[in-house]
Amino acid sequence: MKFRVKMTLWMLATLSLLFGIGGSLLISGFFRDAMEREKDAAFASYRMAWSALQIVNGLDPYLDAGAITRTMEQLCGQNGSAWPALCLATETDILYESGPSLERLLEEEPPPDACLIRLFTPETGRQWLVLSGAVKTNGETLFLHTTHDVSALYAMRQSQLRTYLRVFGVMAAVCSLVCYTMSRLLTAPLTGLSRASRAIASGRFSSRVPIRSEDEIAAVSLDFNVMAEQMEKTVSALHQAMERQELFVGSFAHEMKTPMTSLIGYADLLRSGTLTPAEQAEATDYLYSEGKRLSNLSKKLLELLVVKERDLPFTQVSPATLVSEFTDRLRPLMAQREIAVACVCQPGTCLLEPDLVWSLLLNLADNAQKAIPREGGEIIFRQEMLPDGCRIQVLDNGRGIPEASLEHLTEAFYRVDKARSRKQGGFGLGLALCQEVAACHGGSIRFENRTDAPRGACVTVELRGGRP
Repeated sequence: MKFRVKMTLWMLATLSLLFGIGGSLLISGFFRDAMEREKDAAFASYRMAWSALQIVNGLDPYLDAGAITRTMEQLCGQNGSAWPALCLATETDILYESGPSLERLLEEEPPPDACLIRLFTPETGRQWLVLSGAVKTNGETLFLHTTHDVSALYAMRQSQLRTYLRVFGVMAAVCSLVCYTMSRLLTAPLTGLSRASRAIASGRFSSRVPIRSEDEIAAVSLDFNVMAEQMEKTVSALHQAMERQELFVGSFAHEMKTPMTSLIGYADLLRSGTLTPAEQAEATDYLYSEGKRLSNLSKKLLELLVVKERDLPFTQVSPATLVSEFTDRLRPLMAQREIAVACVCQPGTCLLEPDLVWSLLLNLADNAQKAIPREGGEIIFRQEMLPDGCRIQVLDNGRGIPEASLEHLTEAFYRVDKARSRKQGGFGLGLALCQEVAACHGGSIRFENRTDAPRGACVTVELRGGRP
């Protein structure tokens, strides 16, 4: 059973209970008040007949029952409708009766000097109030019974009950319609929530719940949307991680395939012993260079794995001193290619891991010099302090970075120019290592082409390890 149907049934049951109790109490109270008024009127009529009987008996205490009966009959005939319907009886017989037959009431005698009030319903189906009293005359006890018709009062109550049931039926129908409509409107967000849940379960992580109110259900829907957004980001990140992992494995296998094939081939030639001394020397050199290449590859991978741990102690370091020392050591190496190295630094200290920052500078310088295709290039290092660390920029006047490659530079084994990088001994791991170094310092790395020069690239690294 749906929640909106349950809500409708509960509201209808509550309304029926309250309306039923209220209507019953109202009708019962009205009937009770009307019955009290009828009893008062019946008692007044009884008092009138009782007074007449006392007067007759008082005039002559020795009158027999027959004489008293004739006198009361004459009074009833003379006064007509002003007198109530009455019955005069002894303990065994009915002496006079005007009104319904009261034979069944003779079994119960009224107490002396008191009025007994009873409800009498003869076979005709009408209802009568019967008031009974007793009087002694000439040694004999006479019983006086007066009747008062209250059938109209019971008929009125039945009419009220029928009217109440009709009104209740109409109200129940209207209430059912209103309650179902209201519950449908109130539970509509839950339907949307369920639909979005099924959509997300089927893989459509972009599904969201529309929010049109500010109640508790809207708060739940908002929390669901936040959860769905976070889940979408997490799943997207997992997919990207899987793609990067597959790309990493494929690239690593490709990097290993070429040198391993060459190593096996040259080793097989050396083992055959058919090479000349010159060819043996050439094969030995190639084996050494490829072995060195594989050693460098394993070293880079090891550095990348170590940096990803990101649980390294930081020390108070002057970035200006670190960058200046690095450029001093770099100038002699770059001078061989007639590449100028400049350094602009800002004094100050922050918390860094100096060995990792040195490795970052080395990889950025190596990529910058590889991007300069001619002699006479320039590499500029700029360093400035930040409130929570420092910023380092490396600028060159090389060929720049293609726009399509800007988003992939930090991917492992990615090369902008694969043939040139392979000849220059690159693996495509340097910038991936730089990104991890920046990340373990709570910072970031950004690549862009220079706008202050015709050509060249600018790498901006922010290291936010904190200030002492």
